[in-house]
Amino acid sequence: MKSYKTLKKQLLRDKEIRKAYDELGPEFELIQMIIEKRIKQNLTQSELAKKLGTKQSAISRLERGAYNPTLAFLRKTANALGAEIHISFS
Repeated sequence: MKSYKTLKKQLLRDKEIRKAYDELGPEFELIQMIIEKRIKQNLTQSELAKKLGTKQSAISRLERGAYNPTLAFLRKTANALGAEIHISFS
């Protein structure tokens, strides 16, 4: 089975995929950070959902990029994962 990073590297060689990825970069990076934190803590989607008081399907949608979370949901997620949110404009 290929790792996420290996698959990502292979997919990003395609110019159209790279362009779409770059346009959605911040969203993908946020999703990647959430997934990595969850996995590092050995939490399943269901376990994270329970900590957040939501359903596993909501975590799945978030991790697939099929859900635009509110800032409140992101704060709650960060707290559940022992992380902090830093927002900046540049």
